[in-house]
Amino acid sequence: MSASREKQNRQEQASSGWIDPKTAREAQQRKQEKRSNTLYGIIAVVFVLVAAAAILYRSNIIPKMSTAATIDGEKYSAAEVSFYYQNAYRSFLSNTSYFSYLGMDTSTSLKDQTISEDTVETITALGLGEAEAGQTWYDFILNQALTQMAQIQTALNQAEDEGFTYPAGVQAQYDDSMSTLESAAQASGVSVNQYLTNVFGNNLITESVYGDQLMRMLQFDAYANAHAGSLSYDEAKLEETYAANPNDYDKVSYESVTISGTAPSTTDEEGNTVEPTEEETAAAKEAAKSKADDMLASFRSGSELGALAEAQDATYNENDRASYSAGSALSEWLFDDARTAGDSAVVESGSTYYVVVFHDRFREEYDSINVRHILVQPSTGTLSSEDEGYDEEQSQLSADAKLKAEELLEQWRSGEATEESFATLAMQESTDGSKYDGGLYSRVCQGDMVEAFNDWCFDPARQSGDTDIVETEYGYHVMYFVGYDLPAWQVAVTDTLKNEDYAAWEEGLAAESTITRGDFGLKFVG
Repeated sequence: MSASREKQNRQEQASSGWIDPKTAREAQQRKQEKRSNTLYGIIAVVFVLVAAAAILYRSNIIPKMSTAATIDGEKYSAAEVSFYYQNAYRSFLSNTSYFSYLGMDTSTSLKDQTISEDTVETITALGLGEAEAGQTWYDFILNQALTQMAQIQTALNQAEDEGFTYPAGVQAQYDDSMSTLESAAQASGVSVNQYLTNVFGNNLITESVYGDQLMRMLQFDAYANAHAGSLSYDEAKLEETYAANPNDYDKVSYESVTISGTAPSTTDEEGNTVEPTEEETAAAKEAAKSKADDMLASFRSGSELGALAEAQDATYNENDRASYSAGSALSEWLFDDARTAGDSAVVESGSTYYVVVFHDRFREEYDSINVRHILVQPSTGTLSSEDEGYDEEQSQLSADAKLKAEELLEQWRSGEATEESFATLAMQESTDGSKYDGGLYSRVCQGDMVEAFNDWCFDPARQSGDTDIVETEYGYHVMYFVGYDLPAWQVAVTDTLKNEDYAAWEEGLAAESTITRGDFGLKFVG
């Protein structure tokens, strides 16, 4: 059969539906080979994906990168949310020493612990945040973290829109913080990432995440401080606020003797403590009252209160600038509007009696001060207090610190010797937290600082530009007196108004924010 004829026959057979067995087998084989190749390809791809997923899971990349929250369109990974969650959690613990009293058990998952109605009231009263009955402690902390994130995001956006310039202290504090972190990791013999894992209990918060969010927090603080610093009030507003609550700002001077009327407990033959009976308690209180009445009578007859207290082995107190304390029986008596100089009385407070003499009530009119300083602390010694030579070592370390303070003061004097150059030197050399603001303490009032520091600042002869070296229990302070500021009572009133206005401003930062939780990403936060 010719080739043309064979071709013609195949065409006719195909048109009639007939299929050549050989051709069918070849086609079937090709299809099977194709399916097999495809199947093997799929299996290979799946294997690669599974292997990759396992690697990603072990490296924690998925949890780190999963979106855990979105705030006004800006996404935050589980790692970033964890940073703020841990910050909120640790801040809550540090500010609430009695967190266990509130029912929080830090040894178990906060996701399994709910907040009671009574705890909600306590949290609200203490100003620790907003809580709901039945809410888990985890959600309570998470809400605080997300709110903080929204506040920071809004504030930083505002700062950018305003062209706000961050002070040099922001970068300096960041550098010091990261250096301290690295030193802590080295001291522990681990990498920074491993150190953070050990601290936070998971490996989400890496050095990069920590650094980025730390910088955001420092920038927020700088912007917020600048906002607070911009708040000012005229004298009429200050007088109005003072007049509304003078007890909050006035001081009193007085003398008192404290006489306890508490009956002592006893111990039985087996060493158990035996609480006093009602009769014993009543008798002890009556005896204390009688003692107080006799002491008051002696004082009114011309005896000195201090001498009377010493003779009776009682506690004597003299206070030249006491503040008001709401609910205190003694304070309520002292701040009574009817009180006049020389008034005396026996004041009862529970089982305690006070023999008290009122001297004066006043508004602090003296000027507050602004001062810069550079703190030089003695280095840490190698000996313990029990070791021989400890005192000598401490003396030498103190002498070395004093010498460095003297050298820093001389370095400043030999340079520009300006307030600005002092601030620069403080940022470079001081070991006090104020270094990031050039060592500045603003509107300092009597009693705000330790005694030697305070006395130097409030020396009546003090003038702007004065410098010196002052020793305190913290080390040696290179001092620079900037000058005088608002009267002390105005500082107190201004602080009240600022605190109220700043709180409203900070709360408003997140008031309009839209916060969306990422359910998958949040599984890794905690």
